[in-house]
Amino acid sequence: MKPDLLHLSRHLLQVLAFSLVISSLLYFFSPERPYELPLVYSLCIGVCTWAWIDLGRFLVGIDPRTGWPDSWRGIALVASGIAGGYVAGTLLGDHWFGWSSWSSQGWVAQRSSLITSGLAGVVISSYFYLQGKSQALQERVQQVQAEATEAQLRLLLTQLEPHMLFNTLANLRVLVGLDPERAQQMLDHLIAYLRATLSASRAVEHPLQAEFDRLADYLELMAVRMGPRLSFQVDLPPELRQASVPPLLLQPLVENSIRHGLEPQVAGGHIAVSARQEGLPGQARLVLTVADTGVGLQAAVPAAEREQGRGFGLTQVRERLRTLYGPACGLELRHAQPQGTLAVIHLPLKTLSTPETAAHV
Repeated sequence: MKPDLLHLSRHLLQVLAFSLVISSLLYFFSPERPYELPLVYSLCIGVCTWAWIDLGRFLVGIDPRTGWPDSWRGIALVASGIAGGYVAGTLLGDHWFGWSSWSSQGWVAQRSSLITSGLAGVVISSYFYLQGKSQALQERVQQVQAEATEAQLRLLLTQLEPHMLFNTLANLRVLVGLDPERAQQMLDHLIAYLRATLSASRAVEHPLQAEFDRLADYLELMAVRMGPRLSFQVDLPPELRQASVPPLLLQPLVENSIRHGLEPQVAGGHIAVSARQEGLPGQARLVLTVADTGVGLQAAVPAAEREQGRGFGLTQVRERLRTLYGPACGLELRHAQPQGTLAVIHLPLKTLSTPETAAHV
Protein backbone atom coordinates (compact mmCIF):
# COMPACT_ATOMS: atom_id res chain seq x y z
CA MET A 1 0.00 0.00 0.00
CA LYS A 2 1.32 3.42 -1.00
CA PRO A 3 1.40 6.31 1.49
CA ASP A 4 -1.58 8.65 1.33
CA LEU A 5 -0.13 12.17 1.51
CA LEU A 6 -3.44 13.65 2.63
CA HIS A 7 -3.75 11.27 5.59
CA LEU A 8 -0.08 11.66 6.49
CA SER A 9 -0.42 15.46 6.47
CA ARG A 10 -3.54 15.25 8.62
CA HIS A 11 -1.75 12.97 11.10
CA LEU A 12 1.23 15.34 11.24
CA LEU A 13 -0.99 18.32 12.00
CA GLN A 14 -2.72 16.35 14.75
CA VAL A 15 0.65 15.34 16.23
CA LEU A 16 1.79 18.99 16.20
CA ALA A 17 -1.39 20.05 17.98
CA PHE A 18 -0.98 17.25 20.52
CA SER A 19 2.65 18.27 21.08
CA LEU A 20 1.60 21.86 21.76
CA VAL A 21 -0.87 20.60 24.38
CA ILE A 22 1.87 18.55 26.07
CA SER A 23 4.29 21.50 26.09
CA SER A 24 1.62 23.71 27.66
CA LEU A 25 0.95 21.14 30.37
CA LEU A 26 4.68 20.78 31.12
CA TYR A 27 5.05 24.53 31.38
CA PHE A 28 2.01 24.72 33.65
CA PHE A 29 3.60 22.30 36.11
CA SER A 30 7.09 23.88 35.81
CA PRO A 31 6.54 27.61 35.21
CA GLU A 32 10.03 28.48 36.44
CA ARG A 33 11.49 27.19 33.16
CA PRO A 34 11.18 29.13 29.87
CA TYR A 35 8.25 27.95 27.74
CA GLU A 36 10.64 27.51 24.80
CA LEU A 37 12.18 24.43 26.44
CA PRO A 38 9.10 22.17 26.60
CA LEU A 39 7.84 23.61 23.31
CA VAL A 40 10.94 22.71 21.27
CA TYR A 41 11.46 19.30 22.86
CA SER A 42 7.77 18.35 22.58
CA LEU A 43 7.63 19.31 18.91
CA CYS A 44 10.92 17.55 18.08
CA ILE A 45 10.00 14.35 19.92
CA GLY A 46 6.44 14.39 18.53
CA VAL A 47 7.54 14.83 14.90
CA CYS A 48 10.30 12.19 15.16
CA THR A 49 7.92 9.70 16.77
CA TRP A 50 5.27 10.41 14.13
CA ALA A 51 7.76 9.92 11.28
CA TRP A 52 9.05 6.66 12.76
CA ILE A 53 5.61 5.12 13.35
CA ASP A 54 3.41 6.60 10.63
CA LEU A 55 5.92 6.16 7.80
CA GLY A 56 7.16 2.88 9.23
CA ARG A 57 3.70 1.36 8.78
CA PHE A 58 4.22 1.25 5.03
CA LEU A 59 7.58 -0.52 5.41
CA VAL A 60 6.36 -3.10 7.92
CA GLY A 61 3.11 -3.84 6.08
CA ILE A 62 -0.44 -2.65 6.68
CA ASP A 63 -3.49 -4.72 7.53
CA PRO A 64 -6.26 -3.33 5.25
CA ARG A 65 -8.84 -3.96 7.99
CA THR A 66 -7.20 -1.43 10.32
CA GLY A 67 -4.66 0.55 8.30
CA TRP A 68 -1.93 -0.61 10.74
CA PRO A 69 0.49 -3.55 10.96
CA ASP A 70 -1.19 -6.55 12.55
CA SER A 71 -0.39 -8.40 15.80
CA TRP A 72 3.13 -8.11 17.22
CA ARG A 73 4.52 -6.05 14.35
CA GLY A 74 2.22 -3.16 15.20
CA ILE A 75 3.16 -3.31 18.88
CA ALA A 76 6.88 -3.51 18.03
CA LEU A 77 6.57 -0.56 15.63
CA VAL A 78 4.87 1.65 18.25
CA ALA A 79 7.35 0.66 20.99
CA SER A 80 10.40 1.26 18.79
CA GLY A 81 8.87 4.47 17.44
CA ILE A 82 8.34 5.87 20.93
CA ALA A 83 11.88 5.00 22.02
CA GLY A 84 13.52 6.06 18.76
CA GLY A 85 11.41 9.21 18.50
CA TYR A 86 12.34 10.20 22.05
CA VAL A 87 16.07 9.77 21.41
CA ALA A 88 16.03 11.47 18.00
CA GLY A 89 13.78 14.30 19.21
CA THR A 90 15.93 14.91 22.28
CA LEU A 91 19.06 15.10 20.12
CA LEU A 92 17.34 17.60 17.82
CA GLY A 93 16.30 19.70 20.81
CA ASP A 94 19.83 19.57 22.19
CA HIS A 95 21.16 20.73 18.82
CA TRP A 96 18.68 23.61 18.86
CA PHE A 97 19.77 24.84 22.30
CA GLY A 98 23.43 23.87 21.94
CA TRP A 99 23.77 21.58 24.96
CA SER A 100 23.44 17.97 26.00
CA SER A 101 20.39 17.21 28.10
CA TRP A 102 21.83 13.76 28.83
CA SER A 103 24.64 15.29 30.89
CA SER A 104 22.91 18.45 32.17
CA GLN A 105 19.81 16.69 33.55
CA GLY A 106 19.66 13.97 36.15
CA TRP A 107 18.23 10.50 35.70
CA VAL A 108 15.01 11.46 37.48
CA ALA A 109 14.30 14.28 35.01
CA GLN A 110 15.17 12.05 32.08
CA ARG A 111 12.92 9.29 33.39
CA SER A 112 9.97 11.69 33.80
CA SER A 113 10.46 13.01 30.31
CA LEU A 114 10.66 9.47 28.90
CA ILE A 115 7.48 8.41 30.73
CA THR A 116 5.65 11.48 29.46
CA SER A 117 6.78 10.79 25.89
CA GLY A 118 5.83 7.11 26.21
CA LEU A 119 2.32 7.84 27.47
CA ALA A 120 1.80 10.49 24.81
CA GLY A 121 3.04 8.11 22.10
CA VAL A 122 0.71 5.33 23.25
CA VAL A 123 -2.29 7.66 23.43
CA ILE A 124 -1.89 9.22 20.01
CA SER A 125 -0.93 5.89 18.37
CA SER A 126 -4.08 4.32 19.84
CA TYR A 127 -6.08 7.27 18.51
CA PHE A 128 -4.67 6.83 15.00
CA TYR A 129 -5.22 3.06 15.18
CA LEU A 130 -8.90 3.43 16.13
CA GLN A 131 -9.32 6.15 13.53
CA GLY A 132 -7.85 3.92 10.82
CA LYS A 133 -9.97 0.96 11.90
CA SER A 134 -13.13 3.08 11.86
CA GLN A 135 -12.31 4.35 8.37
CA ALA A 136 -11.65 0.82 7.12
CA LEU A 137 -15.00 -0.33 8.53
CA GLN A 138 -16.78 2.57 6.87
CA GLU A 139 -15.17 1.73 3.53
CA ARG A 140 -16.21 -1.89 3.96
CA VAL A 141 -19.79 -0.87 4.72
CA GLN A 142 -19.82 1.31 1.59
CA GLN A 143 -18.45 -1.57 -0.46
CA VAL A 144 -21.13 -3.94 0.85
CA GLN A 145 -23.81 -1.35 0.12
CA ALA A 146 -22.47 -0.93 -3.43
CA GLU A 147 -22.50 -4.71 -3.93
CA ALA A 148 -26.06 -4.89 -2.62
CA THR A 149 -27.09 -2.11 -5.00
CA GLU A 150 -25.51 -3.91 -7.96
CA ALA A 151 -27.26 -7.15 -6.96
CA GLN A 152 -30.61 -5.38 -6.76
CA LEU A 153 -30.07 -3.73 -10.14
CA ARG A 154 -29.13 -7.09 -11.65
CA LEU A 155 -32.36 -8.58 -10.28
CA LEU A 156 -34.44 -5.72 -11.66
CA LEU A 157 -32.85 -6.07 -15.09
CA THR A 158 -33.37 -9.83 -15.20
CA GLN A 159 -37.05 -9.19 -14.46
CA LEU A 160 -37.43 -6.38 -16.98
CA GLU A 161 -35.79 -8.04 -20.00
CA PRO A 162 -38.12 -11.10 -20.14
CA HIS A 163 -41.11 -8.79 -19.58
CA MET A 164 -40.18 -6.75 -22.64
CA LEU A 165 -39.43 -9.86 -24.70
CA PHE A 166 -42.68 -11.64 -23.80
CA ASN A 167 -44.74 -8.57 -24.73
CA THR A 168 -43.02 -8.35 -28.11
CA LEU A 169 -43.42 -12.07 -28.82
CA ALA A 170 -47.11 -11.89 -27.89
CA ASN A 171 -47.56 -9.08 -30.42
CA LEU A 172 -45.65 -11.09 -33.02
CA ARG A 173 -47.85 -14.13 -32.42
CA VAL A 174 -50.99 -12.10 -33.19
CA LEU A 175 -49.45 -10.62 -36.32
CA VAL A 176 -48.37 -14.00 -37.72
CA GLY A 177 -52.00 -15.01 -38.20
CA LEU A 178 -53.12 -11.66 -39.59
CA ASP A 179 -50.27 -10.59 -41.87
CA PRO A 180 -47.36 -13.07 -42.32
CA GLU A 181 -45.35 -10.65 -44.45
CA ARG A 182 -45.45 -7.92 -41.81
CA ALA A 183 -44.75 -10.57 -39.16
CA GLN A 184 -41.56 -11.46 -41.07
CA GLN A 185 -40.51 -7.80 -41.10
CA MET A 186 -41.25 -7.55 -37.39
CA LEU A 187 -39.20 -10.66 -36.68
CA ASP A 188 -36.23 -9.18 -38.57
CA HIS A 189 -36.51 -5.98 -36.53
CA LEU A 190 -36.79 -8.03 -33.34
CA ILE A 191 -33.61 -9.97 -34.06
CA ALA A 192 -31.67 -6.77 -34.79
CA TYR A 193 -33.13 -5.09 -31.72
CA LEU A 194 -32.27 -7.95 -29.35
CA ARG A 195 -28.74 -8.22 -30.71
CA ALA A 196 -28.11 -4.56 -29.89
CA THR A 197 -30.04 -4.48 -26.62
CA LEU A 198 -29.20 -7.58 -24.61
CA SER A 199 -25.48 -6.86 -24.39
CA ALA A 200 -26.05 -3.22 -23.43
CA SER A 201 -28.57 -4.17 -20.75
CA ARG A 202 -25.82 -5.86 -18.70
CA ALA A 203 -24.59 -2.42 -17.63
CA VAL A 204 -25.71 -0.32 -14.70
CA GLU A 205 -25.53 2.82 -16.84
CA HIS A 206 -24.90 3.82 -20.44
CA PRO A 207 -25.03 6.99 -22.59
CA LEU A 208 -28.41 8.54 -23.25
CA GLN A 209 -27.59 8.30 -26.97
CA ALA A 210 -27.57 4.49 -26.68
CA GLU A 211 -30.87 4.60 -24.77
CA PHE A 212 -32.50 6.69 -27.52
CA ASP A 213 -31.05 4.47 -30.27
CA ARG A 214 -32.51 1.33 -28.66
CA LEU A 215 -35.80 3.14 -28.12
CA ALA A 216 -35.96 4.15 -31.78
CA ASP A 217 -35.34 0.50 -32.74
CA TYR A 218 -38.18 -0.60 -30.49
CA LEU A 219 -40.58 1.99 -31.90
CA GLU A 220 -39.67 0.90 -35.43
CA LEU A 221 -40.49 -2.63 -34.32
CA MET A 222 -43.89 -1.55 -32.99
CA ALA A 223 -44.56 0.51 -36.15
CA VAL A 224 -44.39 -2.68 -38.21
CA ARG A 225 -47.19 -4.18 -36.13
CA MET A 226 -49.38 -1.07 -35.79
CA GLY A 227 -48.71 0.40 -39.23
CA PRO A 228 -50.07 3.95 -39.76
CA ARG A 229 -51.75 3.86 -36.32
CA LEU A 230 -48.36 4.64 -34.73
CA SER A 231 -46.15 7.64 -35.37
CA PHE A 232 -43.27 8.70 -33.18
CA GLN A 233 -40.52 11.27 -32.67
CA VAL A 234 -37.37 11.16 -30.55
CA ASP A 235 -35.59 14.40 -29.66
CA LEU A 236 -32.14 14.26 -28.05
CA PRO A 237 -30.04 17.48 -27.89
CA PRO A 238 -26.40 16.90 -28.88
CA GLU A 239 -25.07 18.18 -25.54
CA LEU A 240 -26.98 15.43 -23.69
CA ARG A 241 -25.85 12.47 -25.77
CA GLN A 242 -23.28 11.37 -23.19
CA ALA A 243 -25.58 11.83 -20.19
CA SER A 244 -25.60 8.74 -17.98
CA VAL A 245 -28.86 6.78 -17.59
CA PRO A 246 -29.76 3.19 -16.61
CA PRO A 247 -30.34 0.90 -19.63
CA LEU A 248 -33.95 0.22 -20.67
CA LEU A 249 -35.16 3.09 -18.49
CA LEU A 250 -37.57 4.65 -20.98
CA GLN A 251 -38.81 1.53 -22.76
CA PRO A 252 -41.37 0.51 -20.07
CA LEU A 253 -42.85 4.01 -20.33
CA VAL A 254 -43.12 3.72 -24.11
CA GLU A 255 -44.67 0.25 -23.76
CA ASN A 256 -47.27 1.68 -21.39
CA SER A 257 -48.03 4.48 -23.86
CA ILE A 258 -48.62 1.98 -26.64
CA ARG A 259 -50.54 -0.58 -24.60
CA HIS A 260 -52.70 1.72 -22.46
CA GLY A 261 -52.76 4.86 -24.57
CA LEU A 262 -52.64 4.19 -28.31
CA GLU A 263 -53.93 0.63 -28.77
CA PRO A 264 -57.36 1.36 -27.18
CA GLN A 265 -57.87 4.05 -29.85
CA VAL A 266 -58.97 2.96 -33.30
CA ALA A 267 -56.91 5.74 -34.87
CA GLY A 268 -53.82 5.04 -32.74
CA GLY A 269 -51.72 8.11 -32.04
CA HIS A 270 -48.32 9.73 -31.65
CA ILE A 271 -45.49 9.18 -29.15
CA ALA A 272 -42.82 11.82 -28.49
CA VAL A 273 -39.71 11.06 -26.43
CA SER A 274 -37.44 13.97 -25.47
CA ALA A 275 -34.64 15.02 -23.12
CA ARG A 276 -33.68 18.38 -21.70
CA GLN A 277 -31.47 19.90 -19.03
CA GLU A 278 -32.69 21.97 -16.10
CA GLY A 279 -30.91 23.86 -13.34
CA LEU A 280 -27.59 25.66 -12.97
CA PRO A 281 -24.16 24.09 -13.60
CA GLY A 282 -23.18 21.89 -10.68
CA GLN A 283 -26.85 21.32 -9.82
CA ALA A 284 -28.11 20.41 -13.29
CA ARG A 285 -30.82 17.80 -13.67
CA LEU A 286 -31.78 15.62 -16.60
CA VAL A 287 -35.47 15.62 -17.51
CA LEU A 288 -36.77 12.79 -19.72
CA THR A 289 -40.33 12.82 -21.05
CA VAL A 290 -42.53 10.31 -22.85
CA ALA A 291 -45.73 11.89 -24.17
CA ASP A 292 -48.54 10.19 -26.10
CA THR A 293 -51.82 11.28 -27.66
CA GLY A 294 -53.69 8.24 -26.40
CA VAL A 295 -56.82 7.84 -24.33
CA GLY A 296 -55.21 9.44 -21.27
CA LEU A 297 -54.82 8.40 -17.66
CA GLN A 298 -58.51 8.45 -16.80
CA ALA A 299 -59.36 5.79 -19.35
CA ALA A 300 -56.04 3.97 -19.49
CA VAL A 301 -55.64 2.74 -15.91
CA PRO A 302 -57.88 2.37 -12.85
CA ALA A 303 -57.84 5.16 -10.29
CA ALA A 304 -55.99 3.15 -7.62
CA GLU A 305 -53.23 2.29 -10.06
CA ARG A 306 -53.07 5.82 -11.44
CA GLU A 307 -52.50 7.30 -7.97
CA GLN A 308 -49.56 5.05 -7.14
CA GLY A 309 -48.22 4.48 -10.65
CA ARG A 310 -48.56 0.71 -10.31
CA GLY A 311 -47.94 -1.88 -13.01
CA PHE A 312 -44.84 -3.94 -13.65
CA GLY A 313 -43.09 -1.50 -15.98
CA LEU A 314 -43.66 1.59 -13.84
CA THR A 315 -42.76 -0.30 -10.68
CA GLN A 316 -39.45 -1.38 -12.21
CA VAL A 317 -38.65 2.17 -13.32
CA ARG A 318 -39.36 3.54 -9.84
CA GLU A 319 -37.34 0.80 -8.11
CA ARG A 320 -34.31 1.27 -10.36
CA LEU A 321 -34.36 5.04 -9.94
CA ARG A 322 -34.66 4.74 -6.16
CA THR A 323 -31.85 2.17 -6.01
CA LEU A 324 -29.45 4.25 -8.10
CA TYR A 325 -30.27 7.79 -7.04
CA GLY A 326 -32.30 7.60 -3.83
CA PRO A 327 -34.65 10.55 -3.23
CA ALA A 328 -32.76 12.71 -5.77
CA CYS A 329 -34.99 11.56 -8.63
CA GLY A 330 -38.62 10.90 -9.43
CA LEU A 331 -41.16 9.60 -11.94
CA GLU A 332 -44.37 11.53 -12.48
CA LEU A 333 -47.44 10.68 -14.55
CA ARG A 334 -49.86 13.44 -15.56
CA HIS A 335 -52.31 14.44 -18.24
CA ALA A 336 -50.91 15.71 -21.53
CA GLN A 337 -52.45 18.56 -23.50
CA PRO A 338 -54.69 18.46 -25.43
CA GLN A 339 -55.03 14.73 -24.70
CA GLY A 340 -52.99 11.71 -23.71
CA THR A 341 -50.48 10.96 -20.97
CA LEU A 342 -47.14 12.51 -20.05
CA ALA A 343 -44.49 10.57 -18.10
CA VAL A 344 -41.64 12.70 -16.71
CA ILE A 345 -38.41 11.46 -15.10
CA HIS A 346 -36.14 13.81 -13.13
CA LEU A 347 -32.66 12.61 -12.19
CA PRO A 348 -29.21 14.12 -11.52
CA LEU A 349 -27.29 14.97 -14.68
CA LYS A 350 -24.05 13.02 -14.90
CA THR A 351 -21.95 12.78 -18.06
CA LEU A 352 -20.00 9.71 -19.12
CA SER A 353 -16.45 10.33 -20.34
CA THR A 354 -16.76 8.17 -23.47
CA PRO A 355 -19.68 6.71 -25.38
CA GLU A 356 -18.71 3.21 -24.34
CA THR A 357 -18.31 3.99 -20.66
CA ALA A 358 -20.58 1.81 -18.51
CA ALA A 359 -20.26 0.27 -15.07
CA HIS A 360 -20.88 -3.44 -15.62
CA VAL A 361 -22.51 -5.59 -13.01
